Amino acid sequence: MATSSSCSSLKQHFLVFLIVIISSIINSPVNGCFTSIFSFGDSLTDTGNLLQISLSDSTKPPHSAFLPYGRTFFHHPTGRFCDGRLVIDFLAEALGYSFLPPFYGSQSGKWEKFQKGANFAVASATALNSSFLAEQGIHSVSTNISLGVEVNSFKHLLPSLCSSSSYCKELLRNSLIVMGEIGGNDYNHAFMQGKHIENIRKLVPLVVDIISSSINELIELGAVTFLVPGNFPIGCSPSLLTKFHGSEKDQYDPLTGCLTWLNQFSQHHNELLRKELENIRNLHPQINIIYVDYYKAAMRFYHSPKQFGFKETLKACCGIGGLYNYDPLIYCGYPPLKQSCNDPSSYISWDGIHYTEVVNKWLVHTVFEELMSTIPSLGSLRPSSTVNKLRILYPMFGV
Repeated sequence: MATSSSCSSLKQHFLVFLIVIISSIINSPVNGCFTSIFSFGDSLTDTGNLLQISLSDSTKPPHSAFLPYGRTFFHHPTGRFCDGRLVIDFLAEALGYSFLPPFYGSQSGKWEKFQKGANFAVASATALNSSFLAEQGIHSVSTNISLGVEVNSFKHLLPSLCSSSSYCKELLRNSLIVMGEIGGNDYNHAFMQGKHIENIRKLVPLVVDIISSSINELIELGAVTFLVPGNFPIGCSPSLLTKFHGSEKDQYDPLTGCLTWLNQFSQHHNELLRKELENIRNLHPQINIIYVDYYKAAMRFYHSPKQFGFKETLKACCGIGGLYNYDPLIYCGYPPLKQSCNDPSSYISWDGIHYTEVVNKWLVHTVFEELMSTIPSLGSLRPSSTVNKLRILYPMFGV
């Protein structure tokens, strides 16, 4: 009979084996499904836009412009708010593309690099426009870019990629549109700035309406396939856990340590978003609207951290101070915080707000679960096919 230590060792070896297999499948591109990828969102998808904006405007670079950002994969900072790759990076790789180039900061007339797609996501971007949020007393310290600005930037780029209206529709018909995650900053800025939750809840239908309007706008231009992620469990974020530290004990989930009421807020957003996406499907049955349940996917990490190799669930890898290793006045990358934990892959949170690369690698598995169910021709990429086989062979691991 195997001892508990030997079982633990076997399980660790198996998880390493599983990650290698999933990574090899994800990184085996299959071309021909999409001709381009166009992405919108915030820092969870920004591949360098905020950095490029700061360089072109001669303003202070974001902290993602400095090490230890980028340390795990790129070995240097790229403007990504992560130690390595984002979900959009893994997605692009799997579909046979290079990493999506950031749109902002590019010179007009030199847009050939966007023939295979472009990334319009900007860190700190909101769904609602900045002037409206300012009227509510909600301010962004990094950028005034909203989802509407990003969509308008795409519409500005589009004529340079196609010579006629019919060709533009063909281009978009064969493109994948990644709409978000977006809206998280509308809420996070408000929470961090001390707004009452009932006032923040009033923003949710407005945020969902903006996402819906943007999708419909792109449908009118000819887009057919959309990936639309929901919100993450913000009650597990070290930044918000620090902000609301000292809450009553019964406000915390005893199994995860996350704040229940904040996670319920995320679920409220996701519920309204799913309903609105269903409305779009009913109006446009020929359109592929693929909702990605980031909330459900991420909660698995907090409920079963050891299964995914995580040792720290609620502490930031690159952070300092307090129960959650996070200080809102000391940013990762800016002095004095130039160091991070020894092993980011054992942490869920990179800097108290964003996930580590290994989390993004797991999350892209969920993206493909949803994508494959809508577009069977991508089936050879499907990580779940391998996971299902391994689940049958190794049921004791509960993969």
